[in-house]
Amino acid sequence: MSITILFKGGRLPSWHALTRDQQKASEQEHVDLMLGIAHRHRMMRLEGFRLMAPQDVFQRFWLLEFPDLADVQAWINAEMAPSYGSHGYYEYHLSHQIQPAYCTNWVAADPPPVVPLEDDPHTVPPLLVDQSSVVVLNFERNDPGADLTDAAPDAYIDKIRSVALEGGLIRLECFALIAPNDDWHRLWLAEFPSIETAEAWIEAEVDPAHGRTATRVFHFARKWAPEYFTSWIPRE
Repeated sequence: MSITILFKGGRLPSWHALTRDQQKASEQEHVDLMLGIAHRHRMMRLEGFRLMAPQDVFQRFWLLEFPDLADVQAWINAEMAPSYGSHGYYEYHLSHQIQPAYCTNWVAADPPPVVPLEDDPHTVPPLLVDQSSVVVLNFERNDPGADLTDAAPDAYIDKIRSVALEGGLIRLECFALIAPNDDWHRLWLAEFPSIETAEAWIEAEVDPAHGRTATRVFHFARKWAPEYFTSWIPRE
């Protein structure tokens, strides 16, 4: 079974103390290094998201999938290597994707395909967010005793499914941590065509019928340069 890294990342204040020439040299060295790792270790997925309301050092979220633990370790070790890695914030969590067929059944509209850039990814183009959709990142854990409460799950499922269908849900994915944290055990990723439909999804999620049984932290994000980062995936 493949392993997906859930990566909360950002740049430390020290990065902004570098000159632009120093930043560019460090960035290019980092890109060249990581592209080599991606190819040697059979990267299966690289997808970035930029938070719409960045935190202090948590500014972007990444999904990175590799075939096994050795490949994951090689990526993490390289990503944190100086000089670029010295100025980064790294919070890694290893996970497995779960319930893919169940999640697919909730999707109301086929997502547009992401076409990788044809240019050499060693040359980094201007990186922009994709304004065509909004992604909800939901870091969730069940509260103690949740399985003993009368939470009316059928009513919750009916309501949230209605929101998904009417709101044009583009994507739903769920990842379970291999080593659960105190404050979250799963990540749910839901993509919608607009901020209004994403907000409706969150309102349904926290409805007392279901919301009182779990602790959740939500972040709004947009996809980060998807065509460029898809071009990092080794082609057969």
